[in-house]
Order: sequence, then C-alpha cells, then structure tokens
Amino acid sequence: MTDIRVLLADDHTAIRSGLRLILDGCDDIEVVGEARDGAVAIAQARSLRPDVTLMDVRMPGTDGIAATREIVANGWSRVLVLTSFEIDEYVVGALGAGADGYLVKTIDAGPLADAVRRVAAGEAVLSPEVTRRVITGFVATERPPAVDERSTWPSDLTDREREILAALGEGLSNADIASSLFIAESTVKTHVSRILTKLGCTTRVQAAIAARRAGLVP
Repeated sequence: MTDIRVLLADDHTAIRSGLRLILDGCDDIEVVGEARDGAVAIAQARSLRPDVTLMDVRMPGTDGIAATREIVANGWSRVLVLTSFEIDEYVVGALGAGADGYLVKTIDAGPLADAVRRVAAGEAVLSPEVTRRVITGFVATERPPAVDERSTWPSDLTDREREILAALGEGLSNADIASSLFIAESTVKTHVSRILTKLGCTTRVQAAIAARRAGLVP
C-alpha cells in the first residue's frame, strides 16, 4: 500500500518537529516536506503534491486561510487545519476556504494519525457541532465558497443525493448518514463524491453550506 504523503506547515520549528516525529513513526504515513509560512506551503504543495497538508492557520505573511484557498482550489492537496484553540474565526475561515477539518495542536499521536488517514481517504475531520457552526457562519454571506456558478444544481441531483446533501447540511458523518438511510457507508461515499462534482464544491463542508442556503435543512 502506498504511504500517505504529508506536508507540515507551521511557523514554529518545535511544532513541526513534534508532528514529524509522530507521523514518521507510522508505517503508512510519510512526511515529505515542511513549510514555515503560507507562501512556502503553497510552493511546496504545488511541487510535492502531498495527499494531506497539516496547515497552521496563524502564520506570518501569507496566512493559513489564504494558503488553504490556493492549495485546495488548484487540487494540490487536501488540507487539515492546525490550531491552538478549539474553534475561532481563523479556523472557520480556513474551513470555508476548503479545509477538510481541524485539529488542536495538543492532539495525541493516535488521533492525529487517524485524522490524517481519514482526510487522505476523503473524509472530513469535524464534529457535527463544529460543522453546524461553520455552516451558520457562511449561510449569512452572499454564497458558499467554491460553488460553481455554472452548476445546474439542484435540478440535476437525484432524490437520494438530495437526501444525502440534506444530511451533510446537518453535519452528519458518512457513518451516520449510512445508518440513518439504511445503506452502506461505501454507497454514501460514492453519492457524496457525485454531489461535490455536481455542485462544483471541493469539500463536504462547502456542500453543507449550499444545502443550508438552498433550504434543504431547516
């Protein structure tokens, strides 16, 4: 099995060293690069094409939000946000820019590696509560980020896809959606992938924002 390739982006050398020590100890994860600021992270992501970038949101110069937006928009890597806080406006901004989740820097080794694996597999690393908070923050804006204006949504979504999109709007995980709809989790993943393509979204968080905006979720 091919290793999951990870880029570390944090302006503190000690943080990067600690993350590298943890991840390099995993048989299926390889740290392929480090960046001390957003501009370097963008350049490294473009050059190295890692599977996952661990991104600190507060860095000098180009911050993690701008770097996340650039990296995700170009499809160079999935992004997992690093923060010293549970949730703040920087984290919300990065998630809206396309990050697949966030981690507090004090996270233990096991959950950190698991989060990297989940994001590499296309999952989001967000609790339903945080997802709803992010969604609420964006519903009041003009439109959700990264939604393609040319999309014919929602007319081209099937009934099942609408059901799953509504569940995304509730902040449910793939496992939760599968359980509530009595279908396999692999089937949910397939539907989510198709929904993202049809909406022109890059992450499930952005699709959830679109679901709320369209009134699919009360």
